[in-house]
Amino acid sequence: MSEYTVISNPILSIKVSSSISSFVSEKRYQKDLTIAALKGKLELITGASAASMKLEVYNNDDKLVCVLNDNEALLGSYQIDDGMRIHAVDTVGKVGEFEDLSKVEKFELAEDEYAKRTDSVRAFKERMKMGQFREVDPEEQKRIDEEKQRKKDEEAKKAASLTIGSRCEVRVEKQPIKRGTIKYVGETDFKPGLWVGVQYDEPMGKNDGSVKGRRYFECPAKYGGFIKPSQVTAGDFPELGLEDDDLEM
Repeated sequence: MSEYTVISNPILSIKVSSSISSFVSEKRYQKDLTIAALKGKLELITGASAASMKLEVYNNDDKLVCVLNDNEALLGSYQIDDGMRIHAVDTVGKVGEFEDLSKVEKFELAEDEYAKRTDSVRAFKERMKMGQFREVDPEEQKRIDEEKQRKKDEEAKKAASLTIGSRCEVRVEKQPIKRGTIKYVGETDFKPGLWVGVQYDEPMGKNDGSVKGRRYFECPAKYGGFIKPSQVTAGDFPELGLEDDDLEM
């Protein structure tokens, strides 16, 4: 008898965790995906290397169910049920090595000392009249100021149209579409201007509603994010379903 059991349902909904990160996400994969192909997909999610990746499957009681140790086998040939968790163990990486920034050596230079240097980016821009050192005629400066004010007014108008508690969709260039609930609209301490605090439906955020010690709203860790009003659309947006997932058919 084969050590694997083929399961007919073509789609598997699972949780994904990693030995080198504390993040846990929920994903859907086809069961005719090979374990080798699955490792390739998990490499982008977990940060673990596919070449040194070991996959363990745990049930809802966090008990080990099986190890996906055959790269040629299909995902559906293992006894895995919806809701179980696949844990990617990187046999080379260390736990939290991509999250702990305290080990990164930092070089700091006082502002006045940096201004004295002649080999810096700032010195180069000053010599070439670039960026903040660019000479702008009054008419051009007026157009620049008017454009800044126009964008500021548009952001204020958009922010005023957003209601806390409303469902929304977030679209940021070069990022996946996210959906969630508006939790905060207003100014913040971490950056100037107006910002929208959103609790995402999935752990695709960067915080729990607080930034740099100030709490703006309550939500689970990694579910919160702050976005410019122009990137948020309020409306009747249900949670993204299976048909919206990037499945390889």
